[in-house]
Amino acid sequence: MEQVEGTEPKKKSGTVMLIAAIAILTVVGGAGGWVIGTLISPKIQAVEDQNKAAAAEKAAAAGGHGEAKKEEGLPHIATEANGIVQLEPITTNLAYPSENWIRLEVALMFNGAPDVKIAEDIHQDILAYLRTVSLQQIEGARGFQYLKDDIQERVDLRSEGRVSKVMFRTFVIE
Repeated sequence: MEQVEGTEPKKKSGTVMLIAAIAILTVVGGAGGWVIGTLISPKIQAVEDQNKAAAAEKAAAAGGHGEAKKEEGLPHIATEANGIVQLEPITTNLAYPSENWIRLEVALMFNGAPDVKIAEDIHQDILAYLRTVSLQQIEGARGFQYLKDDIQERVDLRSEGRVSKVMFRTFVIE
């Protein structure tokens, strides 16, 4: 009986040793992460401070009275000055299956000055059309091309030739 009792404490001590080893490694790993974080954090903060200071100087030089411009970096292509109007995102469910949703973002390239009224009419027309489309009609590359062609045809009819191109920015089916 002494041997049986002697075997059990060894199994328990093995489990206890494993748990202790895992705990020690966890503490060492956490301490190492903390040390690395404290070494890197001041460098990141310094770079962010330099970027903020440079942006403030740039805004002050441009006469912005300390306020940064809303849009920094490269100018957007889709502007009314370029004859391009980006429509609001269109999100609707498909005709079949009705539990599938479609989200479409489109930009219109006008010949000449853009017309906001025509752009809004086109937005509503595309929305009404997408509600009649089934998932099977727009599956695959060929289906997407048919969808693009149909929308381009509707835009041509609605705008009477004032819109030269329909540009798809995003197309998501859920």
